[in-house]
Amino acid sequence: MRNPLHHRGRKARTRLLGATVAAGAVAAAGLVALPGASSEASAAPAARQAERLDRGVVSVHNGSGNLVSWRWLASDPTNVAFNVYRGATKVNASPVTGSTNYFHPGAPNSADYTVRAVVGGVEQGDSVHAVQFRAGYKDVPITPPAGGSDHTYEANDASVGDLDGDGALDFVLKWQPTNAKDNSQPGVTGNTVIDGVTLDGTRLWRIDLGRNIRSGAHYTQFQVYDYDGDGKAEVAMKTADGTVDGTGKAIGNAAADHRNASGYVLSGPEYLTMFNGRTGAAMQTVDYVPARGNVASWGDSYGNRVDRFLAATAYLDGSRPSLIMARGYYTRSVIAAWDWRDGGFTRRWTFDTNSSTNAGKGYDGQGNHSLSVADVDKDGKDEIVYGAMTVDDNGNGLWTTKLGHGDAGHVGDLDPSRAGLEYFKVSEDSSKPGSWMADARTGQILWRTASGADNGRGVSADIHAGSPGAESWSAADSTLRSPTGASVGREPSSVNFVSWWDGDTTRELLDGTRIDKYGTGGESRLLTGASVSANNGTKATPALSGDILGDWREEVVWRTSDNRALRIYSTPHQTNTRITTLLQDTQYRTALAWQNTAYNQPPHPSFHIGSGMTTAPRPTVATPGAVKPG
Repeated sequence: MRNPLHHRGRKARTRLLGATVAAGAVAAAGLVALPGASSEASAAPAARQAERLDRGVVSVHNGSGNLVSWRWLASDPTNVAFNVYRGATKVNASPVTGSTNYFHPGAPNSADYTVRAVVGGVEQGDSVHAVQFRAGYKDVPITPPAGGSDHTYEANDASVGDLDGDGALDFVLKWQPTNAKDNSQPGVTGNTVIDGVTLDGTRLWRIDLGRNIRSGAHYTQFQVYDYDGDGKAEVAMKTADGTVDGTGKAIGNAAADHRNASGYVLSGPEYLTMFNGRTGAAMQTVDYVPARGNVASWGDSYGNRVDRFLAATAYLDGSRPSLIMARGYYTRSVIAAWDWRDGGFTRRWTFDTNSSTNAGKGYDGQGNHSLSVADVDKDGKDEIVYGAMTVDDNGNGLWTTKLGHGDAGHVGDLDPSRAGLEYFKVSEDSSKPGSWMADARTGQILWRTASGADNGRGVSADIHAGSPGAESWSAADSTLRSPTGASVGREPSSVNFVSWWDGDTTRELLDGTRIDKYGTGGESRLLTGASVSANNGTKATPALSGDILGDWREEVVWRTSDNRALRIYSTPHQTNTRITTLLQDTQYRTALAWQNTAYNQPPHPSFHIGSGMTTAPRPTVATPGAVKPG
């Protein structure tokens, strides 16, 4: 049975939405617009295609009761209220209006909850039943692939998408062999394996990328998103001869072995494949763009820099998502944008730093080990922030700072006192500024720190309530910096991920298998994961971190140390803040999609969440179907 945990058959099917589709492309895709601001808004932005979500109810037990939390959806009116039911009994004395959580004291961890929206004083139908976090966490069972004589498997990066169209997010999980290699290291690796797994642990499919895709952090970047608006997410990744899809069918020449004596794959065809998210079937395979060509043209001759790949999802036309696949960042960089429509690929554009249009303009050598997607120029369409350069929605270069490669970058409304978005980045080149912040629209440098070190890590987020806006810090700096670059106190003890975890709007520190609260005198421990492990060596990143269930706070997903489960933690802390689910802020949602890319980075929304924040904006999205969840 598919996901009995959610009691899908009991989901209420309530009233149809009366919203108007905002864009012709959206209408053509059979979508229904869900304007978040309110029905009174007179100049709503164009609706962006988004997945249809259920209420995402969770019940987190903390010893003295259960924290029940749920999603405030873009389809909900601004003045919606909620009632919480345990079975047939309403447990809240009056409708919940200022948040989307409710603490039910004294209840056992097995209590079964639903939530009902109250619209215009009229109670709607039941939501899905709460996912129970009985020990403070929820385990999703997983099964490692069979290893070999020289390797076993560890659960690595994960992503989420609604693979079967039921309104609940499912996991796509990358299994990495223990003999995976960095590109700089020779040696034969085991195969990379990708699983589609529902929240109850049902494995929908398994894809084996085969021996002609080398295993390591930089080789396989996978994207999970509903690209064609059919209500089910697709899965895209680079493939090769011998890749076996989720139905057991091989791609290309199954007998081919293109590995050289050092384990590198520097010959043979390279493909891009779109897989069906429900079945794992390969729906179409095309040549990967760009082809490797001359290996040495990417920066070395032995196969390191030629196989540095990045991937993302972006709304390049302002309404529908496109797939971004890229190669290279140390020297030449090429970014290809693809549309998946009507069962087939169409290439929208290709940006090449070596092209006659871009050569000599300072775009080469600017890429990071990660990338970001955001509408930096506020024209309604997304740009690709590719390290120290940004590519416009039409595939033209937008700006470059010429400050070079680095490991980490963060795009968001980091300084709410100034218009637009900002971008904070660290630099690997010791001759460049150690870190800098720029206007994300123009690339104008707002402030920078001194040169002189390979600055491997940096974070920007509002972690300190005593300083307005986001604070920025990095491994090679010695202080916490304000949005203007001024020192505002003690640097945190970790420089890794961040998470909205407790009840206030400042963000917490996520590093390894713990979450800490920043304080001017030191950190306070909020969570230590039980019997879990972080991924990616010294990067110490979770399988996934983001708002995937419950209210707007973020879940963290680690693999258990025995690689038999994905262990999801959801906050047990109450909040008085109500924000529309971050899954429907498309900058944040696409950030969840690209989080698994190379050196994982945390997601940031398109607006500021932090101390003293203004009322959060409501998103305008368009979702498949016309049913409003209860």
